[in-house]
Amino acid sequence: MPDLEKTFSQRLLRWARDCDRPMPWKGELDPYKIWLSEIILQQTRVAQGRPYYERFLARFPDLKALAAAEEDEVIRLWQGLGYYTRARNLLRAARDIRDRFGGRFPDRYAQILSLPGIGPYTAAAIASFAFGLPHAVLDGNVIRVLTRIFGIDEAMDKSAGRARLQSLANRLINRKAPGSYNQAIMDLGATVCLPLNPHCPDCPFARDCTAYLRGNPAAYPVKSKRRKKRKRILHYLALEENEKLAIRKREEKDIWRGLYEFPLIESGKALSAKELLNDPLLENAALKGNADERAHLQSIRHELTHQTLEIRFFHFQLEWKKPPPFEMIAIDKLNKFAFPKPIENLLKEKFLYLGLD
Repeated sequence: MPDLEKTFSQRLLRWARDCDRPMPWKGELDPYKIWLSEIILQQTRVAQGRPYYERFLARFPDLKALAAAEEDEVIRLWQGLGYYTRARNLLRAARDIRDRFGGRFPDRYAQILSLPGIGPYTAAAIASFAFGLPHAVLDGNVIRVLTRIFGIDEAMDKSAGRARLQSLANRLINRKAPGSYNQAIMDLGATVCLPLNPHCPDCPFARDCTAYLRGNPAAYPVKSKRRKKRKRILHYLALEENEKLAIRKREEKDIWRGLYEFPLIESGKALSAKELLNDPLLENAALKGNADERAHLQSIRHELTHQTLEIRFFHFQLEWKKPPPFEMIAIDKLNKFAFPKPIENLLKEKFLYLGLD
C-alpha cells in the first residue's frame, strides 16, 4: 500500500487536531516526567495510572529526588499497580542517570535505550516527545492500528512480525513532527481503534483499512498460541500475637519480589488448618485457640500473566516460644509496608488496614 504510506502521517495529524484526549503528561517536554508516565502506563490504564503519576511527582519532583530514594518507599508508592519490576527499574535507572550521565537525562536514543527497564517503545517515546527525534513508538495501541489498517497477518508476539511492523512504523513517522505523530497514533488506538467494538466509521483510514474492509477487525493483531498457565496453591498465614502480625519481605526471584507478605506455605494441594499448624514453619509457636476450619478466612483466585494462583488465607492467634523468623508489626503500622494486592485487600477487609497515608 505505497500510496497509503505516503499520505498516512498527514491524514493522521489532521485527525489528531480534533482529538480531545486530555492527560496530565500530554504535551510534556521534560524527559523525566515523560519517562515516569510511560513506565506507569506499561500494563496500566490511564485512569488507574494518573493518581500514581501525580503522587510520584509530588514525592519525587525530579531525577535527583528519585535517585536518592529508598527502594521500600518507591515500592510502597507503587503498591496496587502490579508488575513491581517497573518500580525497581525506575529507581535503578534514576541512579544510573545520576552516576553515568551526571544527573542529566540522556538525549540520544541509544543512551536512553541503555537505561534499566527501558525498551524500544519507551526509548522512542522519550526521544520523540522530549527531544524531537524521529523514532516511531510501537505499543499495543499502535500495533492494533497498523496491523488492522495494513492487514498484517504475522504474529505480533514473534520477533519476525514485530520487526516487520517496526520497519513499517519507521517509514510512516512524520520526521518533522515525530512527537505529535506518535501521540496521534496512540490516541487513535485508544479512542477509535479499540480492541473490542472499534469505532470504525470515525476512523480517518476507514476506506483503506484492510481489517474493516474484510469485516474482521477483532482478528488483529494476530497472536501465536499462548502457553498454558502455571497453577499454584499458596497458603498465607496471618499469625497474630498481641495485636501484631508476622510479615516477611519477598527477596527470591519470583512474583512480587520486594513486597511484604505473610508467612507462606506453598503446596501441590489445598491444606487444612491442622495440616498447616504441623508445618516446621510453626514449630516454635504455641496456638491460642482452636485449629479448626474457622481459622480459614477466605480463598481467592488471582490471575497473573503466566500463572493462576489459588490463595488460601488463614488466621491463627499464637504465642512464640522463641523469637520468630519474621518481623512482628503492629496492625496499625502495616500501612508503612507494600503488600501484593490480594494481601492488601485481606488486610483492609479483616484487619481494618488503612492502606497508604
